[in-house]
Amino acid sequence: MKNLFSAALIICILIPLNSSAQSGRIKKRKKAAKKTVKKAVKKSAKKASKKASKKTAKKKVAAKSSVTLGGNKVSVSGKLPKVGSRLPKFALTTGTLSEIGNADIKGKRVIFNIFPSIDTPTCATSTRTFNEIASGLTNTDVYCVSADLPFAQGRFCGSEGLANVKTASSFRSNFGEAFGVNLTSGVLKGVLARAVVVADTDGKVLHAELVSEIANEPNYSAAINALK
Repeated sequence: MKNLFSAALIICILIPLNSSAQSGRIKKRKKAAKKTVKKAVKKSAKKASKKASKKTAKKKVAAKSSVTLGGNKVSVSGKLPKVGSRLPKFALTTGTLSEIGNADIKGKRVIFNIFPSIDTPTCATSTRTFNEIASGLTNTDVYCVSADLPFAQGRFCGSEGLANVKTASSFRSNFGEAFGVNLTSGVLKGVLARAVVVADTDGKVLHAELVSEIANEPNYSAAINALK
């Protein structure tokens, strides 16, 4: 009888202990399961973030343009301002080394004749041609823009007697990036592509041309017609 009582007492003690240990194991399992779920969620979020970054990178690549130089493809930093959009914020350096920007052209129609260098035949020809065009335009400034130093630009126009156009340099400004015309590959990497952008007195873009072959001249007629 005494032995039976002792056995019953031991069982009564062990059952709660066993139950407590089981409860602890369940808690541990739940904790482990929570950790697993957290890891899975974190991993999934990381994958989604990577995918989004890749998509953004692809979009950025897609935003770039390309032209040719002597038939060889070269990359351009971006896209020209769209017709109907506002001119991007920009800065240029004049022959007196002063800076001009959007505020300085307000109230005037403007033509940006953009090119790689004044010391190349096509660029020189386009400057002469736009000088002739400018003589017949009213309330219109024609800026010949390149990455040349302002002194080189001024020397060329002075020796050629070109008084109807204004020269402006992008050598220390964001112009090439803002207008999407920086050449980013090829032998002319670092200078500007050949392009023409025309805007009205409110800074609204009327015409934009990125010349597909750098050695070719821009479409002068299209630029003039945009102002009519």
